[in-house]
Amino acid sequence: MATVAVAIATGCTAQAAGGSGGSSASPSTGGKPSTSASAPATEEPTTSPSGTPTTDDKPSATPSASPTSAQPVGKVLMKDGDENEKVRELQARLRQIGYFDRAPTGFYGSITGSAVKAFQKKRELPQSGSVDEVTWQKLTAMTRKPTAGELKPATTNTLDTPDPRCMTGRVLCISKETRTLAWMIDGKVVSSMDVRFGSENTPTREGIFQVDRKVRNDWSKLYHTPMPYSMYFSRGQAVHYSSDFAARGYNGGSHGCVNVRDRGKLSALFDQVKVGDKVVVHW
Repeated sequence: MATVAVAIATGCTAQAAGGSGGSSASPSTGGKPSTSASAPATEEPTTSPSGTPTTDDKPSATPSASPTSAQPVGKVLMKDGDENEKVRELQARLRQIGYFDRAPTGFYGSITGSAVKAFQKKRELPQSGSVDEVTWQKLTAMTRKPTAGELKPATTNTLDTPDPRCMTGRVLCISKETRTLAWMIDGKVVSSMDVRFGSENTPTREGIFQVDRKVRNDWSKLYHTPMPYSMYFSRGQAVHYSSDFAARGYNGGSHGCVNVRDRGKLSALFDQVKVGDKVVVHW
């Protein structure tokens, strides 16, 4: 049985966008159609936000002059691949002035890099896509310190009405329709986060389960990728953090697991959930 669990568990890492994503898993008989999911993608387009701004602190639709090589470039503070609370603050500050249009994740991927480039272009700075000292000084001078709600909003996707099976006890209530996970205790939402699922070829199973085991620093032996904060609920399928989800959003998908893109939120949830707690995956 251990061999089977390992084989399935290691099939939960990210796969390419073709046929994958949270809404691609086929609903069970009588379930809601997958086409009803309409949550926004995690990653924004590589171009700067569209529209003509009314103030100088927004992206411009008109190309500005290229910066000269004489402009100073300070020490790099944040760059692609970084993952920490400073990156979360960066994203929240960019969001305040219209360069980042989703909830901060703390992961510096291509989307964050594109937002930084757009900001640098508007300020006539070298468009490196990384945050150097000069870029950071310009950004902090134009923005205020983010609030706790700005740094960690409840969820990007809107929670739906909880499934009746989630209304009693301690439950990980996971909706395929809205692509959200709500941690509920006695019918009340304690915390929530965005999630994505397996493709139609490797769907995330629906039904009522329980947390069978928890592994804080798990690793996929099949795909050679990390699976932090794994909470297994259906043989090898687990709720776990995915850096690929944080970077690419719904352009990718898992091999059956429930991916979470906010590491900080999942870390806190991992400490609260106990083996034996209920898991409900539903449309």
